[in-house]
Amino acid sequence: MADDLTAVANFLYEAGTLKQSKRTGWWMAGVRDPESVAEHAWRTSLIASVIAKLEGADPARAAFLAVWHDSQETRTGDVNHLGKKYAGEADPEAVTADQVAGMPELLASTVRELVGEYEARESPEAVCARDADKLECMLQGIEYKAQGYALAQRWIDNSRGRLVTDTAQRLADELLALDPLDWLRSILGEKRD
Repeated sequence: MADDLTAVANFLYEAGTLKQSKRTGWWMAGVRDPESVAEHAWRTSLIASVIAKLEGADPARAAFLAVWHDSQETRTGDVNHLGKKYAGEADPEAVTADQVAGMPELLASTVRELVGEYEARESPEAVCARDADKLECMLQGIEYKAQGYALAQRWIDNSRGRLVTDTAQRLADELLALDPLDWLRSILGEKRD
């Protein structure tokens, strides 16, 4: 039945597992309790909307792409780059096709198209969403480094080097020039040490 939402309801429970799924690459930097995939996806979506707006792309579309960019990790887990060397990388589009099976076709086709667009990285919005993914990783690395995880510098450098858009590169420079608590000091009228 076209309006049967059982598959959608099941997927919503499945998507909730991303709130407990940790971003495993940070363990190599010594971070014992890294952010979850869901936390990463939320800030990535926010960043995607900012980059897209400043790049003249559709911010809502870029954020929409970013929301779904790691949704496959409910089934594959967050496999870091080292793990992918040995275990291979699952095809995000194939995983997505399995995830949306049984959903109303209008929804299923939309999600498949979103993931396909993100993976192709050809539309301006997909480029902005990809840059947002890398910029969020860099930003998280800066925050972890400020918390004493010096080895996070590798993630900062690698992520910075993968940025494509002018806006993401300029934002990266700004983020690197700031302390993670400068926003709070500014609001409180405090000077940076």
